[in-house]
Amino acid sequence: MTRRDEIAANLAAVERRIAAACAESGRDRGEITLIVITKTYPASDVGILASLGVTDVGESRHPEAGAKHDEVSQQPGSPKLTWHFVGGLQTNKANAVTRYADVIHSVDRIKLVNALERGAAASDRQVACLVQIELTHPSKGSGQRDGDQRSGAPAGEALAIAQALEDAQHLALGGVMAVAPLGADPQSAFDELREISIAVREKFPHATAISAGMSGDLEQAVRAGATHLRIGRSVLGERPPLG
Repeated sequence: MTRRDEIAANLAAVERRIAAACAESGRDRGEITLIVITKTYPASDVGILASLGVTDVGESRHPEAGAKHDEVSQQPGSPKLTWHFVGGLQTNKANAVTRYADVIHSVDRIKLVNALERGAAASDRQVACLVQIELTHPSKGSGQRDGDQRSGAPAGEALAIAQALEDAQHLALGGVMAVAPLGADPQSAFDELREISIAVREKFPHATAISAGMSGDLEQAVRAGATHLRIGRSVLGERPPLG
């Protein structure tokens, strides 16, 4: 089996899962964007994904993300892709990431909003941004970090960060994003995210994106109203060892 055959088979299996989850929830498949997370996979896999009709790819580490974007973009007949940055982001890397990312999912503090605005302005680009929320682990209080140190703002800060994004000239508020805490019920976590999304949309009606769900919990995310799914392993296989 060729690498293209492998990816095509995996992608078809993921699409069947999404379709089944949509049918169960009474949702339209067209409401959901599949983002294939290509972190640690080669640029050649991105080309294969594009040839199979994938339009959105995601990365979570800089400079790997920038190098891969440039390699793919410089190929003859390079595909038109939307590049999503989904990992935790330091302010000193914001300028570089705004050079190539079309959507940044991991905006979790106002200081980062300001750094992204400066970077996007310097590149003369408009960058869509999502507010990343730290969902409450059942054994922890709000605002406490889980052992896996996943990023995210406390729910109580969501509106302030959303307002900062709304006020920025080169950033566009798109909605919210979260990762289900390790050890938590993903359905409860994503239902919490949906409630936060409703609160954000009451003030910013256009901020409709809900980025939630990965390979192991995409069904629960669809049931909770996710508009964007971030899937890596189920499409591209087990990740190569990190260098």
